[in-house]
Order: sequence, then structure tokens, then C-alpha cells
Amino acid sequence: MKILIAGDFVITHSYSASKINKNVISLFADSDINIINLEAPITESNSKILKTGPNLKVDKQSTLEALKALKVNVVTLANNHILDYGEQGVKDTLDLCEKNNIRTVGAGLNLEQASTTLHFEGKDIKIAVVNFAENEWSAAEESSAGFNPMDIIDNAEQIKAAKDIADHVIVIVHGGHEYYNLPSPRIRKQYRFYAEQGADIVVGHHSHCVSGNEIHNGIPIYYSLGNFIFTSPSNYEDWYEGLILEINICDGKINCNLHPIEQKKNSYELSLLSGKEKETVFRKISYYSSTITNDFKIMANWDDYVAMQSKEYLNYLSPLSFIKNRYVSGFLRKLNINFSGIKGSALLLNMLRCEAHRNLSIDVIKNFLRTRNY
Repeated sequence: MKILIAGDFVITHSYSASKINKNVISLFADSDINIINLEAPITESNSKILKTGPNLKVDKQSTLEALKALKVNVVTLANNHILDYGEQGVKDTLDLCEKNNIRTVGAGLNLEQASTTLHFEGKDIKIAVVNFAENEWSAAEESSAGFNPMDIIDNAEQIKAAKDIADHVIVIVHGGHEYYNLPSPRIRKQYRFYAEQGADIVVGHHSHCVSGNEIHNGIPIYYSLGNFIFTSPSNYEDWYEGLILEINICDGKINCNLHPIEQKKNSYELSLLSGKEKETVFRKISYYSSTITNDFKIMANWDDYVAMQSKEYLNYLSPLSFIKNRYVSGFLRKLNINFSGIKGSALLLNMLRCEAHRNLSIDVIKNFLRTRNY
């Protein structure tokens, strides 16, 4: 059995499937299961949810045309944009996928539906797909729509339950740090843990850039496939580069291959890379992979990333984030002062780090937002 998995897929405007190169079409045509991460809802709803960051939805006609051209038969929906247009957006997406014979995993109209494992049966083989995402705005709850949230205990139990039924369990996770080509030490530890719970392969996306991979106790882990098709402009060069993961399962063994891809700027034409361009991507992946498996290097890179993000995040956690006037906030930011203060920063650290304080803080803020009009 051949399975293809690709990264983030968002077509926000009119886009012809003819922009997808024949070499990509041929690759997908020769596969039994084709999986992409549908990063936004397919809906006519205009009811945006309150969140930080953009509210995304895809162009219905262009999206369906591209999915059909690629013979995509599975979409993962556990991502931070699936609820951007409310429960109606989730429902419309699920209904439209069902109508077009595209199976879904990772989202639902409630938590029970969202956390349902997807099963496939082939000749003498059973495959399970588990999909969840980090908790960023769109997580399902007991009686509300959204994605299957990252929860180490729940995720581990779902993986173990899937392993009891299936011969092979594919775990697909949407998480990580945008534009950072490496997993954090926490993510590396967590994905390795999922491998230890019964996953036969762990695959990640969300960072909008490619990352490395490793074999942990015999289990392959691919930390980020980057973007697949994402028709929004970016100044970040890695935005236009991605990976298609090819999984071949034969006689109980899993063999994997990576296919580097490129989107052209402005036109978003998609093609497989070859020659020197392909070799360049593989050299980068090799570097990322060697860093991932080295405890000192992954920590050193993380320390550098934390230092680079420090000013921005301290401002997020300061009173500046509550100032609506952009001219006033911009002027204050230029003063380059940490407005959080030492005591304020210490309080925030404790609220974020301590499980009891964090859980209470989350529910207090959620209840506060529910009682306000926006």
C-alpha cells in the first residue's frame, strides 16, 4: 500500500488545477491513500470567531478542483483555522467532503467526533490515522465543534486504542513554531513519546517550513512537511518550499521517501523539485536532522530562537497588548522598554508554568470572553 501525506493546503482565491505540475499529479495518481492538511474551512459563512491571527477560509470551487485533480481521498482537519468561521464552517466542511467522497479526520461537531480515529482496510492490512493539533483557538469541546486537541494522556490513549485494531498507526500532528525549522526540545520529547505509545510513524506540520526527521526506537518521525499549496504571499522564502512524504507498506514493513516541492511566488504553480534544487533541499533536511538528534545542538538552537523572540513575546505579555491605538502602541514599543516589569513577568510565568494556575486561567479567560460582545 502506498500513502502520500502533504502539508498545509489553503487556496484562498480562484486557482486553476492546471497550475499543479503533471509530475505532482502523476505522483498522487499512483498512490492508494492521499492525505493533505486542509488548513481552513470550506464555507460560505461570514461569521468569524474571535481569535488572534487571521480568519481563513478557502475558495470552494478552486479547492474542490485541486483536491479532485490530486485524487485526495483524506483531509486532516485538526489545525488552528478549521473553526475560523464558527461551527457552521466546520459543518459545511464535513458535509462537503462527505459529498465529494473525501474522508476526514481530526475535527467534528463535538469532541467525541473530533477525536475519532480514521480506519482503512486494504488487502491483508489495516491502517489507522490519528490526527490532533496544539490548542490554538479551534479545539472542540464536549458539545461544540472544532479539532481534536493535543492532550498527552488523551492522545496516548487514542494511539494505543488504534494500535489494538490496526496493523499500522499513522499519527499526524499540527503544531510547532511558525518559521522555525526545528522542533523545540519539548516537541521532540513529545513526538518521541507518541512513537513509544504505538505510533508506526509520526508526521508534523504547521510551521510553514520544512524540518528534519529521525528514527526513534525504529519509528520514523517527520517534524514538519512545510506548506503544500498555500496561496497567500509571504516574505519568508521557506513558505514556498515543502515536502510530500511517500509511505510504502509491504510485508509489514514501512519504507519512506521524501519528495521536495516548490510553489512559484505570485502564481503558486506547484511542481516537484529535481536536480540541484532537490539536492539543496535534501542538504538542508540533513542538517536539520543531524541537529534534531544532537541534544546539545537542539538546545543551543532553541536558546537562540528564544532570544530572538524575547522582545516580541514580552510585549505580547505586557499592557501594550491592550492598547488599541496603533500609533500609541507603536510609539511605546519604539521606546524598547519591557512594560511587563519584573513582578508582572514573574506572575505571568507562574500562571503559565504551573498546571493548576494555567488551567484556572484558561477557563476564567474563556468565560470572560463568552460574556462579552465582539
